[in-house]
Amino acid sequence: MPGTCVIGLQWGDEAKGKLVDLLTEEHDLVVRYQGGANAGHTVVSGGQTWKLSLIPSGILRDNVTCVVTGGVVLDPASVIREIDGLEKRGVTIGRKLLLSDRAHVVFPWHVSEDRFLDGSLSGGEAIGTTGRGIGPCYRDKVGRSLAIRLGDFYRPDFRDKLAHVVNVKNSLFAGWKVGGVTIEPLDAGRIHAEYAAYGERLRPHVADTTAFLLDEIEAGKRFLFEGAQGSLLDIDHGTFPFVTSSNSSGVGVSSGSGVPGRWIDRVIGVVKAYSTRVGGGPLPTEQINAVGEHLRERGHEYGTVTNRPRRCGWFDAVAARYTARLSGVDCLAVMLLDVLSGLDEVKICSAYEIDGQRISHFPSHIDDLKQAVPVYETLPGWRDDLTGVRGYDELPSQARAYLDRIGELLGRRVSIVSVGPDRAQTILRDRNVVGSPPKPWPPHPHPSAANV
Repeated sequence: MPGTCVIGLQWGDEAKGKLVDLLTEEHDLVVRYQGGANAGHTVVSGGQTWKLSLIPSGILRDNVTCVVTGGVVLDPASVIREIDGLEKRGVTIGRKLLLSDRAHVVFPWHVSEDRFLDGSLSGGEAIGTTGRGIGPCYRDKVGRSLAIRLGDFYRPDFRDKLAHVVNVKNSLFAGWKVGGVTIEPLDAGRIHAEYAAYGERLRPHVADTTAFLLDEIEAGKRFLFEGAQGSLLDIDHGTFPFVTSSNSSGVGVSSGSGVPGRWIDRVIGVVKAYSTRVGGGPLPTEQINAVGEHLRERGHEYGTVTNRPRRCGWFDAVAARYTARLSGVDCLAVMLLDVLSGLDEVKICSAYEIDGQRISHFPSHIDDLKQAVPVYETLPGWRDDLTGVRGYDELPSQARAYLDRIGELLGRRVSIVSVGPDRAQTILRDRNVVGSPPKPWPPHPHPSAANV
């Protein structure tokens, strides 16, 4: 009864959606356990492109149940738009989609707070929020007294609870003013009418997903857990404060889904063949030059949700090794390898220098990471078009050497390689790693990179 988890090891946008879609055929359920409508997944199949946000990528497969758990913050309007868009294109939803009654709901006041409190408005440094109310919704969830969950929509006191929250929020917002900007008062009646309608539309999909998943485990069903964002955006273990508002690394799977970690026996760490980041925060290997432009244009590096151009740079093995260990990955999937074709040389950051000292560990404080100077290993590039390659041995020797070096530096074997956006453009080097016993992490292979 394999439970598989797909985790992004960088700053998100690692093409996890394609991998989840590919792996879904060997699972019965696909589970989304954290994040919100700030995450995007793109899947290409049969010449069609599908862009999803809250709904798991497995929705495109028949006989698979997609579950959005209580660890997710839910924007009901976004879910409904996705459902409508899928159904218009011939995808049957029905009970293939379950939404947790424990999921906290994003309301208009969360969006207002998100945009108002972003550092750029007050003259501070923007943290890169998408402005969709995700962080403020998680803030209210932790604060508890002003939180509303999806299951509350179907209780007799929903109107009164919402009116109370609106009253408190209006009182708070009355004192908020930065640079002449204020927040318009909220209308409780209008918001109730809008969200009550959302609740009725979503009612067939709402369930106690925690109980459902535990029952399905006992029934021997196969699970695929779909991470959103990337591990370096983890609220506790990422590049704080330039992070998301949930545990986007492997440590968040159980808390977000309610499924004990003992039932997960395969963790696949997903990386791009290079590094990208959207918005603020340090990106040590960023290339603001012709290489960066090559990566952005060849990789179509623009956000699925925001359409913002992504910052691009060389592969950062220091960061990815840290998150691979943090998430307990068993093997690696390297995506978008084809984007590197056409470069005379490719580089991998295998250590940092901070204040003249070489280190191989990932700094815990953002100020140290901002000062980090990457130490590169340079490997020969390749000119071959990889998009038609279907076997690992068919790859150019330079590309295989590049992948092997990534595996050495991260301490895990590269088992999956993507050479294009379509399902078929995937090289499965190891077809079955289910049940592989955990392996200890080898010492860092960079000989002069001493930890401090």
